[in-house]
Amino acid sequence: MRSIVYYMRRVIGVDCGTTTYKSFIKPTIHTLQKMKQDLKNEDTPENATLWKKYTRIMGVVALYWTISISLVFLNKYLLKSDSLKLDAPLFVTFYQCVITVLLCLVCSAVSQKKPNLLTFPSTQFDMKLSREVLPLSIVFVGMITFNNLCLRSVGVAFYTIARSLVTIFSLIFTYFILGKKTSLPALATCAVIISGFCLGVNQEGEVGSLSVLGTVYGVIASSLVALNAIYIKKILPVVDEDIWKLTYYNNINACAIFLPMIIIFGELKTLFEFENLSSMSFWFFMTLSGFFGFIMGFVVGLEVKVTTPVTHNISGVAKACLQTVIAVVYHGQTKTALWWMSNLLVLTGTGAYSGVKSWEMKVAHEEAEKAKLAKEFEEKKTSDV
Repeated sequence: MRSIVYYMRRVIGVDCGTTTYKSFIKPTIHTLQKMKQDLKNEDTPENATLWKKYTRIMGVVALYWTISISLVFLNKYLLKSDSLKLDAPLFVTFYQCVITVLLCLVCSAVSQKKPNLLTFPSTQFDMKLSREVLPLSIVFVGMITFNNLCLRSVGVAFYTIARSLVTIFSLIFTYFILGKKTSLPALATCAVIISGFCLGVNQEGEVGSLSVLGTVYGVIASSLVALNAIYIKKILPVVDEDIWKLTYYNNINACAIFLPMIIIFGELKTLFEFENLSSMSFWFFMTLSGFFGFIMGFVVGLEVKVTTPVTHNISGVAKACLQTVIAVVYHGQTKTALWWMSNLLVLTGTGAYSGVKSWEMKVAHEEAEKAKLAKEFEEKKTSDV
């Protein structure tokens, strides 16, 4: 596989002011296809060298970081920018869902005509499947709505802290919905996360930049992210464990839910009065954010494939750290040592939680294997007698 520099240059090495489909989106699609082909080629024993594996992992991680961080900053620009001044978060989110549905239709059409180029499930609409996915869609709409409201109300630097309670809510919902208890080491990591969250809120208040409403939005978004993950596991069997089919139906339902919400909350009037509504630049960045949102699903799956789910979680923690640093540097902000400590506590606690869960899964797997071997031994011993 080509070096990490190649992928970084192909994905982000462009001038946003003069970016066009030909110079940015098309090369990005080509890069994803090239990486997919490289992954296939490197599966053969003769090509699977250690250096190529490391290069592949670095390339995929770099792509995930690039897409994820770019999406956060794009959404921040669209949701609260001095140049746009658009107060329509529901419409922005609705449009991103529309782009996702359209891209699903395009990928499905390409897959049917050229199956060797792309594999994608059929997008023939099934009302029964749509109804069964609806509970997830309701949670999904709430999640991305409050996520964008949080991002609109707080800075990107504080965004990581504002939405840091996903792990805590995951444990709460796992206990009350699935009846699964959490070990003491895992609870200890959660205590670290909570202390980091509280310290971050305190320090944001000390410098006078705390948005209480934005923080509340972040807490609600965190709870819905955790609930969304549980519903995904519950609904996936309905769509034959196909994440792309789930994405398609989920976003169709989301579009239908968002439309009346846009009308009820008066965003149609805001759009009609928006001075940049006919601006090609505005629609370009709107479409680009939808495109990034769509390929995030592919990139996340790709990173999990070439690493592990735990490594992906740790990668997400490191990405959040880099995202915070970029936001502080970009906006020329000065933060206190305690503010940075709050970020460190949140990120350390989240990373430690991933490590603890990985260790617990390994121990549980080993115990299950030992029990299986013991049972097989006893059965063989009984049959011999």
